[in-house]
Amino acid sequence: MGTTKDPSTLFKPPDPFHKFLSTESGTFKYRDLYNFAQKFQVILQPHRRNSNQPLAIISNNSPATVFSIAACFLLKIPVLPLSKNITQNELVNILALTKPFAVFPGDDISTTDFELPVITIPIELLSNSKDEFTEEFLFDDPEIFAGYFQTSGSTGNPKIVPMKRRQVYFGAAASANNFRPSRNRYWLLCLPLNHFGGINVIYRSLLYNSAIYLVPSFDAEKIRSLLHENKDFEAASMVPTMLQLLLDHTFFRLQFRFKALLLGGGPISMALINKALTRGLPIVTSYGMTETCAQIAANPMLKPGGDYIPKKSVGQVFEPNEIEIRDENGIVLPYNESGQIWLKGPQVFDGYLDPDQNETSFDEKNWFNTGDFGHLNRKKHLFIENRRSDLIITGGENVNPVEVEAAISRFPSIKEACVVGVPDKKWGQMVVAFIVSDNKDLRGSHIKKHLKEQLEGFKIPKQFISVGYLPKTESEKVKKTELLSWYVKEFGG
Repeated sequence: MGTTKDPSTLFKPPDPFHKFLSTESGTFKYRDLYNFAQKFQVILQPHRRNSNQPLAIISNNSPATVFSIAACFLLKIPVLPLSKNITQNELVNILALTKPFAVFPGDDISTTDFELPVITIPIELLSNSKDEFTEEFLFDDPEIFAGYFQTSGSTGNPKIVPMKRRQVYFGAAASANNFRPSRNRYWLLCLPLNHFGGINVIYRSLLYNSAIYLVPSFDAEKIRSLLHENKDFEAASMVPTMLQLLLDHTFFRLQFRFKALLLGGGPISMALINKALTRGLPIVTSYGMTETCAQIAANPMLKPGGDYIPKKSVGQVFEPNEIEIRDENGIVLPYNESGQIWLKGPQVFDGYLDPDQNETSFDEKNWFNTGDFGHLNRKKHLFIENRRSDLIITGGENVNPVEVEAAISRFPSIKEACVVGVPDKKWGQMVVAFIVSDNKDLRGSHIKKHLKEQLEGFKIPKQFISVGYLPKTESEKVKKTELLSWYVKEFGG
């Protein structure tokens, strides 16, 4: 990690009377959050054994979830956000690794699977007309943990990223050079709160002293109306699929005070970028991952009125972070040559919670191998060519093909299966399965019915293609690039 000045000194807690959170039902001010945090601390304190233990939070897009995540950041309590749809196997593995001291359930979520103290909060605790808080909240202690975050829903031991407050501070300071919402102005929160992209909206709003507008789920029609008509909106974070749904309406525009629409979480097609620019949308394409506290590079120039850097680029890596493009032998490559993306700096995490997962992730000088592929031009603009080869990102959700292939292979009469992500305008990537079967009457609908009992909906392939064999290398590895090339040739993409 490079030595740089701690940027936490740039941030001060928001004024108690400024807006903190709004929904369709009403508005909360920061004094409501401060009152909540102080009472939350009293409730949590008897259960905490040490400062590194997280509070498990069953994440749904409710005010209670936002309050609990924000309060934990103020109180310097690490969080462990979990999906309400988490499988039992994933839950057992994650709890064994992270050892949370308690669980805070979202609205109407069962906690029967947890052998942990359950923290319940009366809804009236979120709003209190009296200013009863006495504690001073500070944005300091950069080396303590903000939380523990999953990278993907893989089988076996999941990858857990211990996120430090240092990463949050540096990320917020760097991103503020591109834009930051104003006080009492909204950052739309429509991403799920078991993903760091959604939680980062909460962290950034706290640090920037801006406000959050929370929606329970992505409703394209409602969000079009909010962003087009309400002049209090200045920012939104989305995955490309969401933007595509908004642009499906021919007359969709953003109100003139809107500053930035951040895009991440998956491949962004040139067609989508061009369509957004034609509508005059101030989109910010970016590159990042949980390990880098979301975006570590961003293109601030995709704005109406001219393109100042290549549209295909995701911009330059934020200083003081560093980037290198290396070949398979670890040799640093010159400009315009493609290779693996390596990163180093204060925004990059210090290592996975499971030390066995760090052996191939870092070199001896603490550079992090992202596993992604790309190149730099002479102005150090980064171009992403291929995200992690073993991961499919569809609609902002991570899909591990190994997990899906294993589930498909349990179906009777299927000999082999290979799952790939093919380019798709709507989803970024679409999950497609190539199968080898001795049953000529087998239909994709039969397999989907079987998979619904084992996988979350976004992991189930949209298309099943029967083939006589899977092309393989001499070492018996499936040639996925060959299958992708065939698919694009046959179906386009």
